[in-house]
Amino acid sequence: MLTRMDQTVPDCLEVLEDLRPLGLTHIGFKDVGVPPDVLAELARRIKDAGATSYMEVVSTSREACLRSAQVARDIGIDRLLGGTQVEEVLAILAGSQVAYLPFPGRPFDHPTKLAGSAAQVEADCARFQAMGCAGVDLLAYRATEDDPLALVRAARRGMSGTLLVAGSVQRAEQIRALAEAGADAFTIGSAAFDGSFAPRMGGLRSQLRAVLDACR
Repeated sequence: MLTRMDQTVPDCLEVLEDLRPLGLTHIGFKDVGVPPDVLAELARRIKDAGATSYMEVVSTSREACLRSAQVARDIGIDRLLGGTQVEEVLAILAGSQVAYLPFPGRPFDHPTKLAGSAAQVEADCARFQAMGCAGVDLLAYRATEDDPLALVRAARRGMSGTLLVAGSVQRAEQIRALAEAGADAFTIGSAAFDGSFAPRMGGLRSQLRAVLDACR
């Protein structure tokens, strides 16, 4: 994710160009931090690079979330992440190629945290799948009421779609634990930008190479 502290970094276009040699195939950003025209250009360049594009909704009001869903449709995002207005977002995306992965549980605040039990997450995942969602965007490591990996296992029980874990993935052992618990994917942003994922490494490219190594 071209994001830090739950916002798209202001120099996202320059950062994307610098990362091209890595050949990343999944690149995303938040719906806040830069204006819509920059988001549109960023989405275009991600597709030009041959990668799948993601936009995560972190706006807190209903109106802002729905505006972000419309932006995602307008700029042709591949996968829209987050938000809780599931029925309304699906209606906005109807007929488009945008896959939707909402937040299960009860997200709150910014940077976003996650309230809710494993039972609630499992029930939400089952309901979202029945509504036609492609998967979920689970803020497991932002949980305030239950164990992160218990939430991942609960989400996996609740649905067969894409289980993506977002937020606060900072170490290789977390990546391995997520895979063992049933997660399909995760997002990483701040830990790469601030150098904390691989503290002995220097630049962003080196951080992301360490992340890729941890996925193998």
